[in-house]
Amino acid sequence: MSRRRRIKADIPEGGHSPVDAVVTARESHALEMVKHAVASGQTMLAFQPVMQARAPRKTAFYEGLIRVLDQSGRVIPARTFMPAIEATELGREIDCIALETGLRTLAANPSIRLSLNMSVRSVGYKRWMRILDRHLKKNATVGERLVLEISEQSAMTMPELVVDFMDHLQDRNIGFALDDFGNGALVLQYLNDFYFDAVKLNGPFMQNLAANPDNQCIVRALVAVAKQFDMLVIAGAVERKRDADFLISSGVDCLQGHLFGAATVRPPWIPQPAQRRAAT
Repeated sequence: MSRRRRIKADIPEGGHSPVDAVVTARESHALEMVKHAVASGQTMLAFQPVMQARAPRKTAFYEGLIRVLDQSGRVIPARTFMPAIEATELGREIDCIALETGLRTLAANPSIRLSLNMSVRSVGYKRWMRILDRHLKKNATVGERLVLEISEQSAMTMPELVVDFMDHLQDRNIGFALDDFGNGALVLQYLNDFYFDAVKLNGPFMQNLAANPDNQCIVRALVAVAKQFDMLVIAGAVERKRDADFLISSGVDCLQGHLFGAATVRPPWIPQPAQRRAAT
């Protein structure tokens, strides 16, 4: 009997493998954790700097990333729970919380720019749209300093809806960024229809980029496409200086990743707790 058949024979008659059970249990745990965090107000944004690629290398803006606290008080990043909740009502609630928190941050700190992730599902979610509209009416400068990031995969689920949404907000001066650019979901002809001001290169292409000729070729091609459409190019998940040097030489405009700073719930504009004076 082949190995493939032996493995298949180990799956119960119902068709669910032990791996399926583990995944289901993990998703269930994530759902309950997020439900509890939302109900108890244990949510926040972490902020990661996005740096200008060329000198003077200043912070161009920050990306606000949703976080929740589990019952032990640990800060849990979105990648841990978003796959389990993204298509649910709870996912829309998290989107609303992230938007509300981000817009309040912009209103309270007029010197910063901020990008926030959103799902195309939020476009048709009335509460999310009300939050956005309320803050834009209250403070016009908020829209000028806000960038909404939509992933390729999300944008291509309902491209016509995304185009209408972006068109509707053109006079509010909001920036739009296409996240995960290059993951293969985008039909390039839609770049003519979308109103994206920037693209963010897909993280996996950044893996050991300086030593990977194939990824280098892909990155150069993606940069060329973005530049043809007059879009700012952001490289995410940059962790090594040699990779950053290659990206800069390839025409990337902004860099983001642990090389420049991890996401933190205590960004520079939040007063830091005073250090205790050393005993004299």
